[in-house]
Amino acid sequence: MGANMARRLADLGYRIGAVYDAHEASAASLALELGCLHAKTLSEVTAACGVVFTVVTDDDSMQGIFADGGALLEGAAGRTFINCATVSPEAHEAAAEAAARAGASTLAASMASSITQARQGTLYLMVGGEAAVFERMKPLLSDLSSSLRYVGPAGHAAKIKALVNMVMNINTAGLAEGLGLGAALGVDLQVLKEIFSQTGANSRVLETDGDDMITREHDCYFSAAHAAKDSGIANTLAGQAGVSVPLSRAAEIQYRKMIELGLGGLDKSGIAELTFPARAGHPNL
Repeated sequence: MGANMARRLADLGYRIGAVYDAHEASAASLALELGCLHAKTLSEVTAACGVVFTVVTDDDSMQGIFADGGALLEGAAGRTFINCATVSPEAHEAAAEAAARAGASTLAASMASSITQARQGTLYLMVGGEAAVFERMKPLLSDLSSSLRYVGPAGHAAKIKALVNMVMNINTAGLAEGLGLGAALGVDLQVLKEIFSQTGANSRVLETDGDDMITREHDCYFSAAHAAKDSGIANTLAGQAGVSVPLSRAAEIQYRKMIELGLGGLDKSGIAELTFPARAGHPNL
């Protein structure tokens, strides 16, 4: 996601100061492509850039890069950090507090989109943080998005993103069960998919994942492992709020089962491997 956001901004004439990735070969290749610095340390990124986008995998990664006195915050006064990871509200809030102590500003820019949208500049962005910082960064964020929503404090963006992914993951699991049962019953799946699209069974997931489930094309745009993590974030929030979410908990169990079977690196559409006949736990996809 971060690489394609950088490509999009470079296409629009923004100067990309530096790129960094824990996987150095990826950062080196992207830096060569964009003609920018391949930063070997986080402090080099901060030194080279006035605005820093971060896209990390989980709470531990977010806490690691925004640790007080950590390399990313070295010389960070006056910088703006736009944090795009799907992590817990607490992780976004802690990052904002640590950056503020270093004299920097932050926004939480949660993305309800995938790799293609990042490259095209058509992300759906839900942005939390100080309103004044959002207004200052709005032109830049608008160049990355087709839908840009300011939602309030930093933690709110993470909460809303968790709810978006919670419902998406439930829909994906439900579609996999419907199509899988249809296959077991001998129904023509293309006819079934068309009827789903014209009735109350329709969903955005049907459009994006339906054919992939049928043809077993699970090239990864949003992994099952990430789906499990994100459903877990939502389920933790539900527990904190005292709200029962049995469907979301069931969806998380399914995605975690994929991880146990070694399928966590598949796209979330790969959940169909658990529901179609003669597929469950198949070792050679």
